[in-house]
Amino acid sequence: MRLSADLKAFQSRIGHEFRRAEFLVRAVTHPSIASATRPDNQRLEFLGDRVLGLVMAEALLSADQAASEGQLAPRLNALVRKETCAEVAREFGLGDVLKLGRSEMLSGGRRKEALLGDAIEAVIAAVYLDAGFETARALVLRLWGARIGAVEPDARDAKSALQEWAQARGMPPPAYTETSREGPDHQPVFTVGVVLENGAQEKARAGSKRAAEQMAAAMLLKRLEAGDD
Repeated sequence: MRLSADLKAFQSRIGHEFRRAEFLVRAVTHPSIASATRPDNQRLEFLGDRVLGLVMAEALLSADQAASEGQLAPRLNALVRKETCAEVAREFGLGDVLKLGRSEMLSGGRRKEALLGDAIEAVIAAVYLDAGFETARALVLRLWGARIGAVEPDARDAKSALQEWAQARGMPPPAYTETSREGPDHQPVFTVGVVLENGAQEKARAGSKRAAEQMAAAMLLKRLEAGDD
């Protein structure tokens, strides 16, 4: 199988030339355009998620040999969560080479966080199958780069941290509500509100509901920890 010019360029950007091009083609094929003769990337995404987790766990253990499991777990979550995966995918132009169905393309699929996050995991699996674990490990460390060393020692997912804050005070989990959606279908902007049982609340705007929820949670948590509520 021969790669298209855009996939050859993508190979160069990530620093791996595929011996079996079909692995890369499958990694960038979204279910919206899959068929009996064109498999999608979902199985690769499943595998790539595990490879990514193992590489990051090893890297974190090596970087801080005194850290406990309780300290390492939130750092790992920060590095492998969908938002981080999508950031990496955008940096290397993965969205530009995705194979999407027409409806997914028109709805802005090339910029969707979940779709990009899944696809970069599928690419990791494709490299693993093409060249083995050591090559896949080198790829992950190269793509994630400075993020690994820069992850905060007490890194926490904002939504999880806010839920922990509420539960520690006998409150039910925070409630999230999408209050508005603006812009065209291919580039929406979501406004999401979060509210606690005690009435404390915040709103945030972002290009995905997931990102808006995280931003709102982070803003509210910061205010709560500062003692304003």
